[in-house]
Formats: sequence, structure tokens, C-alpha cells
Amino acid sequence: MKKHGILNRELAGRFAKLGHTDKIVVADCGLPIPDGVPCIDLSYKLGEPSFRTILNVVLDDLVVERAVLADEIKTNNAELWSNLTETLPNISYVSHEEFKRMTEQAKFIIRTGETTPYANVILQCGVIF
Repeated sequence: MKKHGILNRELAGRFAKLGHTDKIVVADCGLPIPDGVPCIDLSYKLGEPSFRTILNVVLDDLVVERAVLADEIKTNNAELWSNLTETLPNISYVSHEEFKRMTEQAKFIIRTGETTPYANVILQCGVIF
């Protein structure tokens, strides 16, 4: 049994298959999941697990070179936005509608129990060298 890192066997297996420029999404519980995009649903009640908790674990395990946020987070979830600007590399912004379209290109979506608005991020994988 693994001792460190992601213990969820589905997540650990999917992380191992990611390559440079692949994209994944960490999402709140309200983000629509596009048909055909696998969803790893970690939610077990409203608010749990939180977006920040899962994002921090993901960032500990993956090399991330870029991030995409919905522009609406700036005014509708300023506290989270402020935290993300200190945590994520190379952030770009798109409308929430464009963000939802972009999720169709993700390898998979990790659904959290988060209930605050626009708590969603697209992460683009980098390389370790």
C-alpha cells in the first residue's frame, strides 16, 4: 500500500498516465461534466472535501505549468481568487462559458464538494526536467 502522495487508486493511476500539456480539472460540485470526460467524484457532502484541500494535494503530486480560471472568480469569490494567485503558475482567464467548453478537452475532472462560486481550475501538466 502507498505511504505518501495520492492514495486514491483511481487518481494515482490517472496521474501516472499524464504527460506534458495534458489538462485536468479540479471542480466544485456544481460544474457540469461534459459527456465523455471521466469524472472522479470525491464529494461526500456539501463542502467536503473542499476545493482547496484537493487542489493542494494535486499540486503536491503533479508538475503544473499553467492554470486557467473563470474571470468571474475575481468578483464572485475574491478570497479564493487571492489564494489561487499566490499558489498557481501562469494563470490565464476566460469567461465561465468558455471555461466550461474548455473542460471538454480535459483528460479527467476531479469533482470536490466545494460550494463556493467559480471554484474551478484547469491545470496544464508540465515536465519534471
